[in-house]
Amino acid sequence: MSDNEFNALLLSADDEGKVSHSFETLSNDRLPEGDVTVAVKYTTLNYKDGMILSGIGKLVRDYPHVPGIDFSGVVEESAHPDYKPGDEVILTGWRVGEVHWGGFATRARVSGDWLVPLPKGLSLEQSMAIGTAGLTAMLAIMTLEEHGRLTPDADKEVLVTGGAGGVGSVAVSILANLGYKVAASTGREEQHDYLKSLGATTIVSRDELIEAPRGPLSKERWAGAIDNVGGPTLHHVLTTLSYWGACASVGNAGSFKLDTTVLPFLLRGINLCGIDSATCPKDRRVVAWDRLSTQLPQDKLSDATNRAGFAELPELAGKILKGQIRGRMVINVNK
Repeated sequence: MSDNEFNALLLSADDEGKVSHSFETLSNDRLPEGDVTVAVKYTTLNYKDGMILSGIGKLVRDYPHVPGIDFSGVVEESAHPDYKPGDEVILTGWRVGEVHWGGFATRARVSGDWLVPLPKGLSLEQSMAIGTAGLTAMLAIMTLEEHGRLTPDADKEVLVTGGAGGVGSVAVSILANLGYKVAASTGREEQHDYLKSLGATTIVSRDELIEAPRGPLSKERWAGAIDNVGGPTLHHVLTTLSYWGACASVGNAGSFKLDTTVLPFLLRGINLCGIDSATCPKDRRVVAWDRLSTQLPQDKLSDATNRAGFAELPELAGKILKGQIRGRMVINVNK
């Protein structure tokens, strides 16, 4: 392969909309517009990537397309004032892997405004072990601190729903490392020991959180919450938060509908805060990444990380959709 070529997992769609994928060697002139070209070293496989590779939903509208919603690598060429060749960088968000070609390739071209410098103390591989999920988790914790007045000396536990997933795993690890008492929710009994190894002090059954509350308000149970599920679970969480507590809402796997009342907001001053890591302002992303480099215990991060080579991506996409992968999945695109 020449310097003017790169390898990519390329998606195509036929006239009937059926999606297929293949590994291709492409010329650099196929890259999209952007002022920074990056030699990609690592990317990740997230649930959204699994959907895209399997042709589920309409996350991708234009084909051919290179998926992969985040990546880390080294700047090769730059017309952006903040970056020069040799700089190590991270990209998460900005609909990379959906609208703009993403990380399932050995080279990417993007806007420099989307990039973040690799923080000191992190390797390129570690940054992807954190990835979009880890950034989202840290943004959620920062939001609880700001809008829920949350501090590690809180009397009650912080609840993390969907605790065994990518965002949940990192959130549990960071919160426990900061000294919070953490309750993690999961629907799988076999994940209990895993969550406890990350620092969870209590395991909560998923079924318990989807049961309909007895009234618009229930007993105050949580100092704050990071909800990765949505739907009935989010409704239940809002009714059991402590006075002036906050819930950082991250996902809606359970449902995007919310059937609740105004009473948690009026009578307990609850804050419901949405977390969007895709278009988060750069200054806040930089703060979040700096905190991740120092406040996420690397031993727990390593334990929660799976590693694979580029050729394994299609098979792993099916596994992640079936819930057969826990924690993070880092892909070495040059392996």
